[in-house]
Amino acid sequence: MGIPGCTRGLRAFALACGLAWFGPTALAAATPDLAGAVEPAGQPAEPFGLSVSAVPAGALQDKWLGLARKLDDERVQIALCDGDRDRCASSAALQLLSIVDSARMREGRARLGEINRAINLAIRPMSDLAQYGEIDVWSSPLATFEHGAGDCEDYAIAKFMALRQAGVAADDLRIVIMHDTIYGEDHAVAATRLDGHWLMLDNRRMAMVEDINVRNYRPLFVIDQSGIMKYSQPPLLARGPAEDSAPAPATQPGLIAAFP
Repeated sequence: MGIPGCTRGLRAFALACGLAWFGPTALAAATPDLAGAVEPAGQPAEPFGLSVSAVPAGALQDKWLGLARKLDDERVQIALCDGDRDRCASSAALQLLSIVDSARMREGRARLGEINRAINLAIRPMSDLAQYGEIDVWSSPLATFEHGAGDCEDYAIAKFMALRQAGVAADDLRIVIMHDTIYGEDHAVAATRLDGHWLMLDNRRMAMVEDINVRNYRPLFVIDQSGIMKYSQPPLLARGPAEDSAPAPATQPGLIAAFP
């Protein structure tokens, strides 16, 4: 069982992306910066080392750009709070800053793991339908922290912001949407590149997993600061030790088990 509402919302997203993908070629021409396939060169350009192609301009790109504008606004709010925490009126911004502070005290993989663990524990699972009465809402990080709840893409977006605040370069940050071929679920995670290797920051587990060790998921879409891209004919990923897919202890608050 996945996160309540996450599968349904991401399935709607994937369907819409599929419809956009087969839309008129004129739409693709409207996005010259993303047009064409991007091939990995040297170190993997994208998680899983696969090529990607643009999702044409339209409602989906607009959805991400709308969220990106909120992220920019929230970065300003977070910077103001960081400069004068005693006068900060946003408890959500202070909570995110506290997580970032703890992460900055660490280096390398430990910094990334701190953010993954802290955000997993800070947010409780709740579907978009239960929280907003809609099936596909992409919440900004401060909105997610204010509610204290969210589904898989909300965790991923919050980690995307926190990692950037903690000093991770924008080129090394992604949000990846994958399909679980065993349970028929769609799932979103944050991904970050460290020393040329992509690590998945998943709300379903505390341990980070390298992309080459992800099992039984098919990557569908990848999002960076520029927009949404589609993986080109992604293979089934079924490698890695069995413990990679084991659920973390259910007794830890805010953590979501990988399986029923």
